[in-house]
Amino acid sequence: MNKATSMTIDGEEWVRADSIADHSGEVRIVIGQRGWVWVGYWAQDGETVTLSRAKNIRKWGTTQGLGELVDGPLGATVLDPAGTVTMHILGVVATLHADRDAWAGHL
Repeated sequence: MNKATSMTIDGEEWVRADSIADHSGEVRIVIGQRGWVWVGYWAQDGETVTLSRAKNIRKWGTTQGLGELVDGPLGATVLDPAGTVTMHILGVVATLHADRDAWAGHL
């Protein structure tokens, strides 16, 4: 029997802590081409970037810009599941190094 790795309560997705143990990469907020913004576990292999357990940051919910989210999502932040996002490094406009522990329960 497979263990559930996440569940949704009152519209908020919660992830089992032991299900993210395999994700050893650092957490980054990635600004991509055409204005896409994701957060996830960053890995780079040559010119290929992969964000695992990624979320699209649809609504920042900040008052002072995207940088406020490096310490985790805020109450008004809206995240949409994105699965695994893979892109060429040239598709990355910028990254922000985020607090892994603060994001762990949201990825």
